[in-house]
Amino acid sequence: MASLTAAAPTRRGPLRHSLLPAGERMRLTLVYGALLLLSGGGLVALVYFLVRESLYDRITRAVTGWVPALRLGEVPEGAVTSSPGPAATVAPPFSGCGSGSDCAVTRNGLSGAVEQATLNRLLTVSLVALALFALVSLVLAWWLAGRVLRPVGVIAETARRLSGENLHQRIALAGPPGELKRLADTFDEMLDRIEQLVSAQQRFAANAAHELRTPLAVQRAAAEIGLADPDPAQVARIRGKLLEVAGDSERLIEGLLLLSAADQGVERAEPVDLGRTVEEAVAGLAGEAERHEVTVAVDAAPLPVTGDPVLLHHLVENLVANAVRHNVPGGTVTVTAGPAGLVVRNTGPAVPPDVVPQLFEPFRRLKEREHKPGSGAGLGLSIVASITRAHGWTVAAEANAGGGLTVRVRP
Repeated sequence: MASLTAAAPTRRGPLRHSLLPAGERMRLTLVYGALLLLSGGGLVALVYFLVRESLYDRITRAVTGWVPALRLGEVPEGAVTSSPGPAATVAPPFSGCGSGSDCAVTRNGLSGAVEQATLNRLLTVSLVALALFALVSLVLAWWLAGRVLRPVGVIAETARRLSGENLHQRIALAGPPGELKRLADTFDEMLDRIEQLVSAQQRFAANAAHELRTPLAVQRAAAEIGLADPDPAQVARIRGKLLEVAGDSERLIEGLLLLSAADQGVERAEPVDLGRTVEEAVAGLAGEAERHEVTVAVDAAPLPVTGDPVLLHHLVENLVANAVRHNVPGGTVTVTAGPAGLVVRNTGPAVPPDVVPQLFEPFRRLKEREHKPGSGAGLGLSIVASITRAHGWTVAAEANAGGGLTVRVRP
């Protein structure tokens, strides 16, 4: 008994859905047809009611003028004469029928009979017309539903046909503005975003593979060629090269892990003084700035924010490190933290304005990578963009007139 009770709801659900007509076109057809049929039925009822209300009085007034006898069979000849005109000519009122009760009964009976016959005929004709109207309305509703749902079919067919190889295809629905046109345009905009994301992921995978393959190739070459020479000095030099390449690979993997962690969002948020974080990050990069002969100026006022302190430290560190590395000897870096947010401005080579948005993509650089210590892996600004998105902030960059870049992060 328990199993039957538990299974009953699962059988009632599909049965209830199976009673509905299949397909939106059929449902719209039935809805449109039902609405038109109800409108036609209401119109028939209204006409019948209005005619019925006034028909008896009109018939009675007409009958009073030409019924001269006490009985219906005694109507004299000539009371109604036919003429070639569009209507019959009614003879003048007779004086043979007075105001007696028999004459009134005759008039009332004739009026009622004519009224009933007229209403029956009106009802029959109206119902036949309503049946034909219902048939025509169903056909028109089926055609109209097909016309309305045609863009939906185009959208569904396009979505079914899309894959990673033909994401460039669009619906491009032509027509006047409306809900379906807006739906098709929204679908096209979504495809634009998906195509950009897929292209970015493909570039990311290709660049990551290239970045990881290069140090492996260097290590293999050093091991096969350098270590073949038993000279201790040569072995020491190759050992240093291998350690250097291993350090670059380690930093690359750390950058990828940090980028992945930032893309997953903020797991814990707590109050953070971004101004103090700036001071700590700049102090940690003092040695690197000295090696690149770059002067870093800091103007950090207290800037309380809420976020992940570790990710925010990496955000500031990557911004400052990127400004130091992509600079010129004797250049400067200015770091400002205050109510307007965090601003990092550096000198350096000229940056084309159309290239600036691309610098926030992973492994994108202004120039080809120079495989030398401290050159970076091209993940700095992409990590910054990912951390700002995780905190719900905004980041923007613009090329400086004299060279270099200005990056603004607004909490």
